[in-house]
Amino acid sequence: MTEKMIIIGAGLAGSLLAIYLARRGFSVDVFEARGDMRKGEVAAGRSINLALSDRGIAALREVGMDEYMLAEAVPMYGRMIHSENGETKLLPYSGRKGEFINSVSRSGLNIALINEAEKYDGVRFHFNEACVDFDCNSGVVRLGSGNRVSGDTVIAADGAGSVVRQAMEHQIPDFESYSVFLEHGYKELHIPGRTAGGSPASNAKRSPEDRFLLDPNALHIWPRHRFMMIALPNFDGSFTCTLFLANKSVPPAATAGTDTASFDRLTDENSLLNFFDREFPDAVPLMPTLVEDFFTNPTGQLGTLKSWPWHVDGKVLLLGDSAHAMVPFYGQGMNCAFEDVRILDSLLSEPGAVATGSSVDWKVVFEQYAALRKPNTDAIQEMAEENFYEMRDATADRVFQRKRALETRLERTFPDYFSKYSMVTFREDLPYSVAKERGNAQDRLLMEICAEEENTEDIDLTSIFTDLQKLQLEEIGSKR
Repeated sequence: MTEKMIIIGAGLAGSLLAIYLARRGFSVDVFEARGDMRKGEVAAGRSINLALSDRGIAALREVGMDEYMLAEAVPMYGRMIHSENGETKLLPYSGRKGEFINSVSRSGLNIALINEAEKYDGVRFHFNEACVDFDCNSGVVRLGSGNRVSGDTVIAADGAGSVVRQAMEHQIPDFESYSVFLEHGYKELHIPGRTAGGSPASNAKRSPEDRFLLDPNALHIWPRHRFMMIALPNFDGSFTCTLFLANKSVPPAATAGTDTASFDRLTDENSLLNFFDREFPDAVPLMPTLVEDFFTNPTGQLGTLKSWPWHVDGKVLLLGDSAHAMVPFYGQGMNCAFEDVRILDSLLSEPGAVATGSSVDWKVVFEQYAALRKPNTDAIQEMAEENFYEMRDATADRVFQRKRALETRLERTFPDYFSKYSMVTFREDLPYSVAKERGNAQDRLLMEICAEEENTEDIDLTSIFTDLQKLQLEEIGSKR
């Protein structure tokens, strides 16, 4: 094909999309507001590692990059819960072997995708070229340099602050876009590896016990009901920690006089250390740069963004966070965006995608894509918000812990049973909307059982599995 594609944004989704399109023979120009990350350091305070799971892996597999990226990923088999007294408890993600999530470097993955895309003759990256406006009628992109560019179509993968989406808001009368922010923000912190200062090559040869100060094969969570901290392992032996905390303190009258923690109360070294010593005493000795990291790194905001429509007459499409940004608590932001790319690519092989000759009917493709993806991105956005409260509150709850133990036993015993988490994370063949509906029904039943039964080891698994199958049949019947 000789069609020219314009991609706005050279982040994870935009770079992967460039590879997919180049494989089909398209000419691709990618415009990125930032500099080439291969030539400079990544800004501190931004998530430097991400949870790569089956939906994202499936998209990478299509372009032959799954094994390459997983070679330097750190597998995480479950949530390691840290109580206030320092005790830990592992809640496995799945009862089946081979089901785990992977901690990967954001910058490492992004750089690998850019390098792979540039292997194709038709792909060109233009760094330090910010999109400053988009004309929905002509399909022309205006750049900060003053240049104007256009192609057969434009795909915006420029994130939650998408300039293209903002242009659509102003130019399309019925365009809807809104963001809902949590009262919580986040701050990135750091736990170094034992071999901090050594070369990556030498560190990689050491055993995990030598490299990591915490169990490397878990996502660590310090749930404290009103707030929490998590830690994901990095390949070099360090952990990226994220503190999720209310931005502003709640007036005492609204909390019955309790002292509520918030970012606006942690204003100096003493208040910070007192807070961490009280809430995360087992983590403090592992964080020698806590004070420096806290007061140097920015406080990020957490929000869900929804928009509609995602396309205009085949001239432009919003993809990934530019269309449906979500909070990070299901670890599906990147995986969902990668699935966006894979689904869009699959539609180019469908009857009706090619109009005349070798020309793609982008209007038809974008309409099909949006109809397929919108119900599912809505579903994962809602589940991501719900999972914040699960991670912050429920993981420390005994009934919830019993439910997770029961789900693990069910998955070990019945290969056809998938918990809600497993359906979202390990079933790339199952739409998010189905996982949400089916998972919520299962959760209600299992929570009721575990609220009454303190010892899940004595529960008849066959009886429960039969009840769960009935739920699924009722779901199917209700849709007929």
